[in-house]
Amino acid sequence: TSHMGKQVFTVDAMMPYLTNIKGAIGKNLFLKDKKTKALYLLTANHDREVKLNDVAKAVGAKELRFADTELMYEKLGVREGCVTPFALVNDKANDVTLLVDKLLVSGDVETVSFHPLVNTATTTISSKDFN
Repeated sequence: TSHMGKQVFTVDAMMPYLTNIKGAIGKNLFLKDKKTKALYLLTANHDREVKLNDVAKAVGAKELRFADTELMYEKLGVREGCVTPFALVNDKANDVTLLVDKLLVSGDVETVSFHPLVNTATTTISSKDFN
């Protein structure tokens, strides 16, 4: 199910438009390992505090930082504010590793919601289908 809305660039700006959506609402961070240049798409529940140092340790990276928007467009085909796990369909070379908040795939929520490659809508799917 997709819900149309206003163009937004952050999860905080999006939340007032999603009060009627049940389940988890994802936030997505496009990250790059400073040393190895490995790329990651981190997808977490919208209210999850993400500590990049902790994520770096978990994936064996020395330091993670936000990747630049041109690289995001090159690898995932989306612009700023539109990054989403759905964009992995554009990663033909499998250069981006998806990191997922356990809540989104544990079965504790029935649905998960993300932008559908644009930041003017939100698409909801079952967490089972996302998993």
